[in-house]
Amino acid sequence: MKDKKRILAQLLAAVFLFAAAGVATAAGGTDIKIGYLPATGHGKLFIAKERGYFAEEGLNAELIGFINSADGIAAIRSGKVDVGGFGTVAPLLQISTGADLRIIGGLMGEDTSIIATEKNAPKVKTLADLKGKKVATIRLATGDAVLRGGLHKSGLSWKNDLEIFELKSPGAVIEAVKTGQVDAGVVWGPFDVSALEQGLKTVLVSADIFPGHPCCRLTVVGDQYAPRLDTWRRFLRAVLKAERYAFGGGAGHEEQAVEDISKYAKLDKTLIDKSYYHGHLDQSTDPNASGVKSIWGIIIDAGFVQSTEDASRFIETGAYKQALDSLLAEEPNDAYWKKLKQVFDQRDAGVYGGGRGKS
Repeated sequence: MKDKKRILAQLLAAVFLFAAAGVATAAGGTDIKIGYLPATGHGKLFIAKERGYFAEEGLNAELIGFINSADGIAAIRSGKVDVGGFGTVAPLLQISTGADLRIIGGLMGEDTSIIATEKNAPKVKTLADLKGKKVATIRLATGDAVLRGGLHKSGLSWKNDLEIFELKSPGAVIEAVKTGQVDAGVVWGPFDVSALEQGLKTVLVSADIFPGHPCCRLTVVGDQYAPRLDTWRRFLRAVLKAERYAFGGGAGHEEQAVEDISKYAKLDKTLIDKSYYHGHLDQSTDPNASGVKSIWGIIIDAGFVQSTEDASRFIETGAYKQALDSLLAEEPNDAYWKKLKQVFDQRDAGVYGGGRGKS
């Protein structure tokens, strides 16, 4: 009897020590605050959190939501969040005014639509048809820059040839279009799908204006890049795992991915599925240095910003390269990682943010 009690006590002690060790391990992880927008384009962050990929990489991830890119970038600059994916234009505009920011990866590309009522839709077949009209947009959103750059490319002045109204959220843009306060509006997924369900029409998508353009770039404060390189590497490994989970092909994870996204983007799951898997959306985590440089040139040419900076200075590809290389080393025969390596070689060749982070 005494032997049984002693064995039981030893087992209980072992269980206690194991549990304590588990708590210590969790407590010993790296805290990281991640900013997001409640949109399907940010789905990889939600999947990485819900599938445990951040935890696998030793990250205690806290997701913090914002309603627009301007507020998100302000939070990064103030240290309220460590990293976030807020448009392409939002960080670029801040950089053009002297902010020390670095782009280390991406969340999405394209995925912007110009919408109008059924009555007005036939009147807008090209950007040139917006001349003399009222258009609602969201300042610092990538779609805002695509609109202004596209207008410039079409020979129109976004300052003089039409009226642009900068609103706070996609919902506000949809309401302005529906009520006739404006003739057209710029929104992103899944709000474009929501607009269609409310009787509005898509007249143009951003892929038609600037094919393959990047959106929502993962951004950090510049002086935090090198000291926390390992954190960003692990963060990007987790996001890449979420990307493969959602889009790796043949895994049948679509239903679970939609479920994960719905916890953060409080929208109908059918709407999320349409936007995430059937919309105009590129879900690459790649920094897409060539695409960022292209957007930089577009907004300078359109007079949206004034700068003589070389875009390569504020794009850091090293953490992403390390993350992808390490995943490929672990699974050298994985077709998805091989495909992403080819994409990296095409989009990011020679861009290392002034030489930092090479590996």
